[in-house]
Amino acid sequence: MDIIEQKSVGQLWDHLAKQYGLKTALIFEDINANTYKYSYLKMNENINKTANLFLSLGVRKGDRVALHINNCPELLFSWFALCKIGAIMVPINAHYLYNETSYIINKCKPKIVVTEEIFLDVYKRIIKDSKCTIENILIARAEDKSFDNFINFNNSYKKQSTSLLNKVEINNQDTTEILFTSGTTSLPKGVVISHYNLLFAGHYTSWQCQLSENDIYMTVMPAWHIDFQCTAAMPTFSSGATLVLLEKYSARKFWNQVCSYKATITECIPKIICTLLLQPKKAWEKNHCLREVFYYLTLPTKDKDAFIDRFNVKLLTSYGMTETIVGLIGDRPHDKRKWPSIGKVGFSYEVKIINENNEEVTPNTIGEIYIKGIPGKTIFNGYYQDENETKKVLNNNGWFHTGDTGYVDEEGYFYFVDRKSNLIKSAGENVSASEIETLLSSHPKILESAVIGVTDKICCELIKAFVVLKKSEVLTENEIIDYCQKYLADFKVPSKVEICDSLPKTCLGKLKKDVLRQYCC
Repeated sequence: MDIIEQKSVGQLWDHLAKQYGLKTALIFEDINANTYKYSYLKMNENINKTANLFLSLGVRKGDRVALHINNCPELLFSWFALCKIGAIMVPINAHYLYNETSYIINKCKPKIVVTEEIFLDVYKRIIKDSKCTIENILIARAEDKSFDNFINFNNSYKKQSTSLLNKVEINNQDTTEILFTSGTTSLPKGVVISHYNLLFAGHYTSWQCQLSENDIYMTVMPAWHIDFQCTAAMPTFSSGATLVLLEKYSARKFWNQVCSYKATITECIPKIICTLLLQPKKAWEKNHCLREVFYYLTLPTKDKDAFIDRFNVKLLTSYGMTETIVGLIGDRPHDKRKWPSIGKVGFSYEVKIINENNEEVTPNTIGEIYIKGIPGKTIFNGYYQDENETKKVLNNNGWFHTGDTGYVDEEGYFYFVDRKSNLIKSAGENVSASEIETLLSSHPKILESAVIGVTDKICCELIKAFVVLKKSEVLTENEIIDYCQKYLADFKVPSKVEICDSLPKTCLGKLKKDVLRQYCC
């Protein structure tokens, strides 16, 4: 049985508006503690208005539209509006600077960009490029302001009809999103996501955490991430529940927000858990309504125990990545939870552990995690305009090579061992070591470099760069950090720099990063 059938994401919203009407769909709290509420009916009307705005600007089925915005309702209106007209969303990390943003823009060639005033300088530089395909830039979150050569998004969409003016035929295998994720290569890859993928995510994660229309799901995850889209937004809306979206994370405010909104589900990364434990204790901390706390990535047992004991919560572990759409390995409804296991395989997937000879290994043997799904349905459809990279990780039988290592025990519980060799998890963000190394190598005084992640209690991993200078050159550690800050988002900038005479290498000249990691332990 196909639970998605022929539905599209746009059709889902029409259905939700009819079924849930005036029930609260979204509560948004901005950084100034202002709150905004939208019913399912109002959400759908705003989605239709935004869709009509895009149509009036010439956006058609298959066109790309980039969204470079912080967490806000306008991002959700735009996302689902593009779904309704068959256009393709290209979300851009709000931390990205010019180099990172321009790469994605040049790769996807969007017709329109929806952004905020704080990012305008980036786009003013981009549109000077003769190859730039951007026809219009819309500025969101700027009520009643006018901009030379740019369109005020909020003023414009509000003037549109609440009924969709142009119905578009959409197959749920059509692409609805290109989500760029930093992998182990120097340039990010665009993960192609279909309508079916998003709808499946709604069903899957709703099952995983037993969501119902009575739930309140609070999240501070950035809306340009798969975690927000497929672990929070899609399951919450698909269930007719209420989504509480916070613009920014504040360790001082977060637990009060959990309690005041009566959230029944939230999601955390190590940085959130560790910083919450550092906050002064409050008498009311355990007076919450949380049923589950979605948790991703590794966490020291002592911190896990301290968090559970202090706040009286239950952690639901989940393992996945952008390419797998959801956390396909995780704690399952009514199954026992077995720390530090990342859980068992959920429905519609197969997982096995493979050795270097491509053979499945016996229980408790470490190997690479392989995942089987259906491209365009339960896993991604490939990398955008990158057939070679797609073939490297996705075979014709639907097996996806994660590059992550782990093992499975006799009961079918999986354990995560290590990440891809060049991937660093810093403050909840995936960072490509190769990208930083490429930048460092471009410095006229630097001969070569190596970048690794160093375990850190707060940020999961700190970024450390080992740098070898060219003969007779002089460069300080602070100058190297300043150089990185000019070209990289803050979370990619090394926290530590060590200038050394040479780097450990194999006889073939490959960097021995395991030696560097041992050195830092």
